[in-house]
Amino acid sequence: MESDQNQEASDTGGASANAAPQVDSGPSIADTVSNRTKFYFGIGACGESATNWMFNVLVFFYYQQILGLSAILAGLAISISIVADAITDPLIGSISDRVQSRYGRRHPFLFAAPIPLAIGIFLIFHPLEWFTQSQALLFTWFITTTIVTRTFYTFFAVPHLALGAELSPNYIERTKIMSFNALFNLYGGVFMHAVAMFVVFGYMYGSEGGQLYRPAYTPVVLVSCCVVIASIFACAYGTRDQIERVKQFAPPQEPLSIWVLFSDIRRVLHNSNYRALLIGLFFLSMTIGTHETLGIYMVTFFWELSAYQYGFLMLNNIIGVHLGFFLSARLHNKFDKRWTIVAGALGLSFFWSLAVNLGLLELTPDKSSWPLVWFIIFFGIFSSFFGAVLNISVMSALADISDEHELNTGMRQEGIFYAARMFFSKAMNAMGHLIAGVALEVYIKLPPQSVPGEVPADIIFRLGVIDGPFAMIWGCIAAFIYMGYKLDRGSHAEIRRKLELKRSAAGSPS
Repeated sequence: MESDQNQEASDTGGASANAAPQVDSGPSIADTVSNRTKFYFGIGACGESATNWMFNVLVFFYYQQILGLSAILAGLAISISIVADAITDPLIGSISDRVQSRYGRRHPFLFAAPIPLAIGIFLIFHPLEWFTQSQALLFTWFITTTIVTRTFYTFFAVPHLALGAELSPNYIERTKIMSFNALFNLYGGVFMHAVAMFVVFGYMYGSEGGQLYRPAYTPVVLVSCCVVIASIFACAYGTRDQIERVKQFAPPQEPLSIWVLFSDIRRVLHNSNYRALLIGLFFLSMTIGTHETLGIYMVTFFWELSAYQYGFLMLNNIIGVHLGFFLSARLHNKFDKRWTIVAGALGLSFFWSLAVNLGLLELTPDKSSWPLVWFIIFFGIFSSFFGAVLNISVMSALADISDEHELNTGMRQEGIFYAARMFFSKAMNAMGHLIAGVALEVYIKLPPQSVPGEVPADIIFRLGVIDGPFAMIWGCIAAFIYMGYKLDRGSHAEIRRKLELKRSAAGSPS
């Protein structure tokens, strides 16, 4: 599935079509990014992960088990919010590509996002009492607050990732930049997990039922709001010295309109390497969305762990993501990004479901036991490692595709690239939520206000089937699709060389 853009690239920039690709031996001085900048760029991911943690771990469970909203309606509410994302994600990406201000293209959004985002998170978990009187009203509140919150999440997330792609043109340095993003993404999620499970659900409200006690959610929400505001502002302020550096990239010249927006999307989808990443993400997100929706159900009902024991499960992410942080660049040097992405998708899918699959075969330690906790952590380390490597690799590969796009079209449009990727991610993640919601209501048939240890065995088995073998299949399909990504280190070096020639001929800085 060779990219038709590669042929066009071979005829661009005045270079001989027979010139051999010049593989980078490493970043030059101009290509390197200081650890200080990487730190402040990465710290913004804490706010992103705190938001995602609330959505992926608590929101669905809160509305279905605590507030009593139908599981199908809860999944449908999340999916309907994607209709709004279909507009806001590429719109904000395209606008941020075109903004010309004293604060650059990305930073105005970084400064504008955190406070409205925090307010949205608070409102999701605190519906007005009148809206809790019926399923229809609660459903309406859930949809409205979710759309508002996800919109302001996009205000930060898309420009933030686009900024990361602009910081360096180097093949491996970009991997290191995105590794910092993955590392702080971990820290935000781990912090929220520890506060919720150890402090709030475990210590403060353990005797009242922990995650099954509605008032326990307020302190968790307030902590997440503080993390969002502090980390995103720190990212925006700490990277402000890079504004002049990334202003060298000329924005698209045509003014934004609905037709231009569709044209932007059409142009990026024309890239075959980008299509391979998006279609792979389509299937991978089915796996991720199903696991994340059912995660707290599995811990509470399938494994019957306490909130305190649940808290220790974050160790698999701490160990696995740190391994991914330190090894991703080395893996890209040795195996290139394509095969690292394929292996990451396979490893994530297999190990994320392995403990559950063994549980269905009754090959695990006793429920509620500490040996079971360490059993889950052991396999979770592998899934977290492969997931971190996969995320870093794809984010880094998107920056490389942006170079290919500039060579073919003359435009730098990182915003629209990451926006389209984020929309597909959220769309398929929402599909995972919807599938899990339908499965809970129609196939698993787990009622609201269920009590751990008192749920019939057949319901528990069906819960495991969805979170185990069913969820694993989609990620394996994604690994096969990812093989269609063809942009390797050699071809990227050739793209960069031709871009340098074009920019030099145009008199613009490289």
